Amino acid sequence: MVRSRLVLGAGVALIAALVWFGLKRSSRPSASHAGRKDAAKVGFGVGEYAPDFELRSVDGGSFKLSALRGQPVVVNFWGTWCAPCKVEIPWLVELDQTYSSQGLKIVGIAMESGRPEEISKFAQEHGMKYRVVLGDPGTANEYGGVRFMPQSFFIGKDGRIAKATTGLTDKKDLEEGMKALLGDTSQSQIARAHRK
Repeated sequence: MVRSRLVLGAGVALIAALVWFGLKRSSRPSASHAGRKDAAKVGFGVGEYAPDFELRSVDGGSFKLSALRGQPVVVNFWGTWCAPCKVEIPWLVELDQTYSSQGLKIVGIAMESGRPEEISKFAQEHGMKYRVVLGDPGTANEYGGVRFMPQSFFIGKDGRIAKATTGLTDKKDLEEGMKALLGDTSQSQIARAHRK
């Protein structure tokens, strides 16, 4: 009887120690947060730092999101098979032509869309001059699973997500998100450009 109590007590102590160790470990800041002065975390929610990724471009090179830190970025998850994406792509192409000269970058992440050559051909046929990269499940998971496409994340110069959209919205909504990333100065430049 005493022996079984000792074994039970040792088991409870072991479980408590494992739980304590797990909680202690999960409360430690991750390496991606090292050096940050605030408590904002990496995630796919508004206000969080956008998860970094390194993906293969359709041109064969590799692209890292953090290479664009300091610039406003729209990350757009899409697919060649996605009918709403095909509606949205011409808007993104037009908005890219309007705002890229002001520093805005668009990154299109093609999800489950076939071989790189097929995606590259699709991008050329649709006038997608912005960067197109090949998505993967890991990157999609970092951004909440990307269950409904198109899905866009509007990322400020500081690397934080300022806005997120799921599914087909409209061109005006996309443009307003881009203008917000660029700030008020870009809006006055746009007004001047339309007057000419």
